[in-house]
Amino acid sequence: MENRYNEKALRIIEARRTKAEFENELHRNEIFKKIPEMAAIDQQLCSTGKRLINIIKDNDRVEERMESLKDFNLRCQQLKKNYLIKNGYPEDYLQTKYYCKICEDTGFHNGKMCQCMKEICHKLAVEDMNKSAHIKLTTFDSFNLEYYKSSSVNNDDSYETMCNIYKYCRNYALNFSENSESILMTGRTGLGKTHLSLSIASEVISKGYSVIYDSIINLLSKIEREHFGRDTETDTLSVIFDTDLLILDDLGTEFDTQFNVSAVYNIIDTRINRNLPTIVSTNLSMEQIRKKYEERIVSRLFASYRYLEFKGEDIRQIKRLRSLS
Repeated sequence: MENRYNEKALRIIEARRTKAEFENELHRNEIFKKIPEMAAIDQQLCSTGKRLINIIKDNDRVEERMESLKDFNLRCQQLKKNYLIKNGYPEDYLQTKYYCKICEDTGFHNGKMCQCMKEICHKLAVEDMNKSAHIKLTTFDSFNLEYYKSSSVNNDDSYETMCNIYKYCRNYALNFSENSESILMTGRTGLGKTHLSLSIASEVISKGYSVIYDSIINLLSKIEREHFGRDTETDTLSVIFDTDLLILDDLGTEFDTQFNVSAVYNIIDTRINRNLPTIVSTNLSMEQIRKKYEERIVSRLFASYRYLEFKGEDIRQIKRLRSLS
């Protein structure tokens, strides 16, 4: 996954470094103009490199002279801080403020890819996957609970049930963290599972978390292509294993192959073990899930996920009938 996004990630990191160094240069020009003594001190510090080379070259009292040079540098650094504070500046005003203090915006540390670059690559991969999923984010405000009052079933508790589910999903999104629980949404088509899933995704993305939303069919298709070598530029499994929130839509619509069964189990089990939240939506009932999937998948879904059973009548049909009346 990183190879495909390395070049773009490096451009982002280089832009960060350029920005940090440009701002530092502005600070230096400002300070040297306002406090001339600082420029003189800075020149002396810059000359220590030559002095160090001479010490090594002379090979005379090396340890003693290097210790003296070290003390000189420390005194100069402290003098610079004193001048800055005296003139109303923070003592680190002339330090370059890199975005990543570990790699100083180079993308690499100790010969290895820095975590900041891995995070950028992951973010780019998530954005790419969500684009291919063609998701259209919605909001909680556009979710109309009035439709659930239209049920023609006698003694139906759809409205109360959906009010509780709506409140739960909204609170879930508002208080989301990487330790949030996973959710299993069940119920017939047209009951609002996709709407609330996308509303959660919208809110969580606005908080700066990474979210992947896609149908189970699309994700399994990508994973299969990569597994059998038909797509070697991406690593969908790694991305969905690591994303802050994974939303799997339409569980149960995938083909019943051994590969798909193993992949579904691997996704669910890995994210449970990593304590990362997943939202799964399905049109299957609890009994249908038990019949379709192996016990190892069923037990993880029912034991580790918050179960939300959507009720009511198909909202799309209700809207269509109202538009005709």
